[in-house]
Amino acid sequence: MEACCRYCGFCKQLDRAAVVLLAKMKTVENDMEQKRTATLDLGNGSLPLEFPIMAGSMGPEVVDIRSLHARSGVFTYDPGYFSTASCSSKITFIDGDAGILLYRGYPIEQLARQCDFMEVCYLLMNGELPTSDQKMSFDNTIKEHTMVHEQLARFYTGFRRDAHPMAVMVGVVGALSAFYHDAMDISDAAQRELSAFRLVAKLPTITAMAYKYNIGQPFIYPHNNLNYAENFLHMMFATPAEEYKSNPVLARALDRILILHADHEQNASTSTVRLSGSSGANPFACISAGIACLWGPAHGGANEACLNMLEEIGDVSRIGEYIKRAKDKNDSFKLMGFGHRVYKNFDPRAKLMRETCHEVLNELGLQNDPLFKLAMELEKIALEDEYFISRKLYPNVDFYSGIVQRALGIPVSMFTAIFAMARTVGWIAQWSEMISDPEYKIGRPRQLYTGAATRDVVTIALRK
Repeated sequence: MEACCRYCGFCKQLDRAAVVLLAKMKTVENDMEQKRTATLDLGNGSLPLEFPIMAGSMGPEVVDIRSLHARSGVFTYDPGYFSTASCSSKITFIDGDAGILLYRGYPIEQLARQCDFMEVCYLLMNGELPTSDQKMSFDNTIKEHTMVHEQLARFYTGFRRDAHPMAVMVGVVGALSAFYHDAMDISDAAQRELSAFRLVAKLPTITAMAYKYNIGQPFIYPHNNLNYAENFLHMMFATPAEEYKSNPVLARALDRILILHADHEQNASTSTVRLSGSSGANPFACISAGIACLWGPAHGGANEACLNMLEEIGDVSRIGEYIKRAKDKNDSFKLMGFGHRVYKNFDPRAKLMRETCHEVLNELGLQNDPLFKLAMELEKIALEDEYFISRKLYPNVDFYSGIVQRALGIPVSMFTAIFAMARTVGWIAQWSEMISDPEYKIGRPRQLYTGAATRDVVTIALRK
């Protein structure tokens, strides 16, 4: 993110009389290729500036304004980076208007129905889906790294027993850098890959240990005869006193949750990982930074907030009251789990999670669960109410994933930690892609300064 201003095509607030980005595009013959440009007229008497228009394989074109400041002395202004491409990437593509999500070109619907999470991890990390032999080798490699150092296990005792699992995750994942010095050279592709394997393999162990520490139970070590989702459920719910066997329907539901949350383009936490990594920080520190960002209720904490909202509503009879409050601009209540900053159509992940929600509740005989009935009635009203339809406030993936995890026996406080476990592979793929790019630079966003102009210090006795 040299970031926040590299590709923005519009400028809202500059200390210039007028700034106009002309809509016309020019076609220029250059080495037998057609190159298109955008013309920027600053309206200050200077000559108009031309900037190349870059096209990706899909999605909107971008205006390459990397030379803007050097040529004009101005920056662009784009809070929240709504109109700024901070990087080029081959990993994930989203078309929010059409409700499309692709991992390496594959629709999320096909991946969720036909692949398991390990296949998706391999895809995100390597660019292609694995063959049978590649998948077997990858599965075995991940299983070789699921254990954590025994001294790291003792690190948990430094936290209060009732510490939020995300607080524990931030600390423990960051501490991995103190245990695995043998793969800290980020310029070495083999060491980056080893760190990636370790992070993907150890996050379920670290996450489950955070839960066990929270409830005062002994840690359960990973079993290499189980798949990724089964192993996590085993570490979460097994005890030394009796054997635990996971339900295949529930394990598959968890696997689908992991797939649907594995990556989501340049969101807040992914951008945080990339920005942290741009300084040359080690991958464990970068992933820890991503976890800290994900903790926010507007990001990864949304599914936790959604379930808390359902529990606050409590009963179907009270839905009308809360719908009315959601429409009231003067009421602070927000209807969580509806609408999405990116998707202006139905969230494609929500359709899949809705299916999974029904599968899990049918398997467990919880179709009449009060919270589920409340959620379904809320969904029905929102999909029929003109207020929500006109604003495209459709149920998103968080609306359903919280219900599924609750049915699996996972407490609300663990929801975001499981999100972090899923997203780690996306973060590490994005980080590795950035580090491998010969053009990457340390992120350095610019600002529109609105503070005091230059002034002199007066002695303390004369200050007012």
